[in-house]
Formats: sequence, structure tokens, C-alpha cells
Amino acid sequence: MSRTTTARRGFDWSQPVIYLVALLAVGLTVAPVIYLVIGGFRTTGQLTANPNALPAPWVLDNYASVLASPTFWSQAANSAITALATTAGVVLLGVMAAFVLARYEFRARNGLYLLFTVGLLFPITVAIVPLYLMLQNLGLLGSLAGVIIPQVAFALPVTIVILVPFLRAIPGELEDAAAIDGTSRIGFFFRILLPLSGPGLVTVGVLAFVGSWNAYLLPLLVLSDPTSFTLPLGVQAFSTQYSQDTAMVLAFTSLAMLPALVFFTIAERRIVGGLTGAVKG
Repeated sequence: MSRTTTARRGFDWSQPVIYLVALLAVGLTVAPVIYLVIGGFRTTGQLTANPNALPAPWVLDNYASVLASPTFWSQAANSAITALATTAGVVLLGVMAAFVLARYEFRARNGLYLLFTVGLLFPITVAIVPLYLMLQNLGLLGSLAGVIIPQVAFALPVTIVILVPFLRAIPGELEDAAAIDGTSRIGFFFRILLPLSGPGLVTVGVLAFVGSWNAYLLPLLVLSDPTSFTLPLGVQAFSTQYSQDTAMVLAFTSLAMLPALVFFTIAERRIVGGLTGAVKG
């Protein structure tokens, strides 16, 4: 059967169980998000009277109040700075390390790659106590740098595991041809290798951005001043302050998760393509 015929058919209904499971998974994932967003358009009284009803009427005051709050924008700026800096550090350091591991021959190469792979087995929660003491000794507690640097370090293993197959899959003939044309290895890295590994770079960049935006434990450990809070900490502080106003808390939470949700949705195809390329490599 040709691809055109398959595309016209759309779905293969001969396997209904697969689609049923997929629909259930999508429903379990999307339903809480939809409920959260719609709940922000209701009043707390409406939520108390009938938690599962649609807004009647739709109320914009909750979202307007959150958007008018300087605290929200300050925390959003902190989250944006942290996420962008983390993403830049992960992509830059990750691609440089992956380039060496993928394209250079040296004795400790396999051992270093194994070391990064083993790093996948150690989440940040395992190292939380020594990490806190280290940040304290370096004077990084209470600063965004104390969040950014550990996030970059803990994101490097998965970044390198994804990028190394990409860089290894690039034919060596391209590097040989570039060398014949007088291009150095650094020139080959910037002019040829980076553009060809674009899908992998986008994948690790999106994963780093979303992971940093949603990070809670590390900012909770490092940040103590409310003015330096990121949005996940802001949601906790806001829900404590407005514990009696459930609708306002739902509106704040919806706006806090919106940037990462939109960013991830836009880049979803790139992520799938990047992970597929890593597996093939």
C-alpha cells in the first residue's frame, strides 16, 4: 500500500485498542490542564457550588488581577532568565563535549561517555545535601546563578547521550573534504557540523528549557527571597497567600505553566525528529 493511500485513509481502525489507549492517555494528560485554565475563568463561589461546571458567567477578573501583579512579572522574568541561561549553557557545553566524544579518538573516550551515561541514573534529589553545601561555600545561595549552574550540570548527561549519535552519524568524508579545502576542525564544527545537527540541538534545547522552567526542588533549595523566586515557587507562595481564593490560584497556575506549554507544543515535531535521529545514529 502506497503512502498516499495510507495518508488518505487517516486512521487504521483495524487496531481499535491502540487508539483507545492513546485517547485515554491524551485525556488523562489534557483534561487537568483544560480544567485548570477554565477554572481560572470562574469565581471561587462557582467552583464551590459546582466544581465540574463551565463558567456561568465567564469571569476575566482573575487573569486580569494576576497579569496586573508586578510579582507575577518579576517571577516570570526570573524563570525566563534561568531557563534561557540554562538552555544556552546546556546546548553550548553539551555540543562541545559531544563533538569531542563523537569525532576524536583518544584512550579515555569510552570511559568518559560511560561516565555521562551513568549520570542519567543520579537525579538532583540524590545530591541535594552536598549540592547545598557546595553552593553555600561558593556564595551562590539566594542567586539565580546558584540555580542555573547545577541545572546545566545535571542536564548535560541526557544532552550528550542525545547529541553523540547525531555527531557520529555525520559522514567522515565531509570532514575530510573540509580539511582538503583548508577548513580547520573548529571551522568544520561551526560551518558544517552545527547546521547538520540542528534537530538534535533543538531537542536538547527544548528539553533543557522546559525542565528549567518547571524546576521546583532546586529553586526551593537555593532561593529564599520572594523577589528572586521563579514561577514554580511563585505558585506555591501565591497559593498559600490566596488559599481561600481557589479561582485566583488556578488563574495564576495557568499563566505560570503557559509559556512552557506553548514552547513545548510548538517544538514538539522537532523534539520527535531529534530523538528519532539520536536513536538511528
